[in-house]
Amino acid sequence: MQDFYVKLGDTVTFAKTVGETDIYLFAGITGDFSVNHVNEQYMTQSKFGRRIAHGALIVGYMSTCSTMMIDKCRGATRETTPVSLGYDRVRFLAPVFIGDTVTLTYTIAEVDPQKGQSLADIEVMNQNGVRVAVARHILRWVKNLDQRDA
Repeated sequence: MQDFYVKLGDTVTFAKTVGETDIYLFAGITGDFSVNHVNEQYMTQSKFGRRIAHGALIVGYMSTCSTMMIDKCRGATRETTPVSLGYDRVRFLAPVFIGDTVTLTYTIAEVDPQKGQSLADIEVMNQNGVRVAVARHILRWVKNLDQRDA
């Protein structure tokens, strides 16, 4: 792998306050209008007492972190294009409410130069220090067509 490759322990962070607009725009894009996300009256009767953010929205924020890591390590080059191979062990540990500020920490946990890929641990904390989600991300740098025989 080239010298642009990530290193063990490389870390990026991203913070975002989840707004009502985020919830409705995400619901519109995905078609997920579950009462958990868009019906305040219904949710006041639930265990949570109010609406919660889509888990997939939080995974979207995880994707922001992977893009930040790609940018940090100089990203795409003439030789390769970085691509996400997916998220493993995604767990939603606590609800994220409208108005919560989540901070995501994306840390390179493993590097495999032979495969040209890395594994990163992602931790999502709310403003109260509660861990609300975790995941592992697989990122691979794929050789571009003109570089496969090089």
